[in-house]
Amino acid sequence: MKTLREQLAMFNIADFNRQLTIPTTRYQGSKAKLMPWLWSHLQELSFDSALDAFGGTGVVGYWLKSQGKKVTYNDVLRFNYQIGMAIIENQRETLTDEDVRDILSPASGMKYQSFIADNFANIYYTDEENQWLDCVAQNINRLPSAYKQALAYYALIQACLVKRPFNLFHRRNLYIRTAEVARSFGNKTTWDRPFEQHFLSFVAEVNQLVFDNGEENRALHLDILNVPSGHDLVYFDPPYTTAAGASVDYLDFYHFLEGLVGYDQWPRMVDWHSAHRRLIRRDNLWTDKAKLRSNFRQLFDIHRHSLVAVSYRSDGMPAIGEIETDLKMFKRKVQSHYLSSYQYALSKQRTQEVLVIGE
Repeated sequence: MKTLREQLAMFNIADFNRQLTIPTTRYQGSKAKLMPWLWSHLQELSFDSALDAFGGTGVVGYWLKSQGKKVTYNDVLRFNYQIGMAIIENQRETLTDEDVRDILSPASGMKYQSFIADNFANIYYTDEENQWLDCVAQNINRLPSAYKQALAYYALIQACLVKRPFNLFHRRNLYIRTAEVARSFGNKTTWDRPFEQHFLSFVAEVNQLVFDNGEENRALHLDILNVPSGHDLVYFDPPYTTAAGASVDYLDFYHFLEGLVGYDQWPRMVDWHSAHRRLIRRDNLWTDKAKLRSNFRQLFDIHRHSLVAVSYRSDGMPAIGEIETDLKMFKRKVQSHYLSSYQYALSKQRTQEVLVIGE
């Protein structure tokens, strides 16, 4: 049997009409490493427009955009939507040196709020870093266009993630960064590098990601059941639930980023009983194991006239066989493709990545 490295090497695409740069991602469940394998199967389908319904980091949507497809990106989380705006919908705007100076410098005469410094001390970042975040978040809101704001949020989001142990906000653990102890994981040099240096690096990255593929792409911020149908291909990569019923709740993992991009509304969003200042929980279709299978069926019904591709794991709930059975209610041909022994970051388990395609 081929190793995972050998399997993935088979799908490297060398003849792109443009040099593809994959967006940086430190996001749980990201498909960045799997894109050549996914594309090896998706490219066999005939489609001009595509919906990336659970858009996340934008990796899949960006790849499809790079292939000349008309892409609609959607994500229910507001900080992810900013990523979609920056690199999917945005075709030509970038951040200039003047924009960056305005972001990083306190504006003369402006009275800044100190929400992060006042409420997140000793939770995720140092006092000085919290003050920096307060200033930058408010300056981003003063940029002259929604696309420039989205680009700046992209850089700020990536900077926040790279300075976090595990790249998550799931617990109050600044001490992991600051304690003078031996570590078997992480990169203290990266954690301790100033926010401004990280931010400038990611500004350069996101500016390089901006391009016009000749199509009218768009980013949406909608509940998945409210996303309009009518796309040639619909790609679903929903939050994963284990066979035991444990679900991935991205809002719990990344609540700080969600608050950051909604700075003015943040005080009303916080669960003040939470030690690590998570947000008030919302209803989530994808963390209720009793409704998972019916959720899939409802999506398949809404997009019954589109080609459907579902990314999931072989050890998940519902089982791949159940997903196939339900998709066959709407599609004449259903086929599953397996990639063996894939291991996600922070997971100790090796599983099979599965792509279920209905035509």
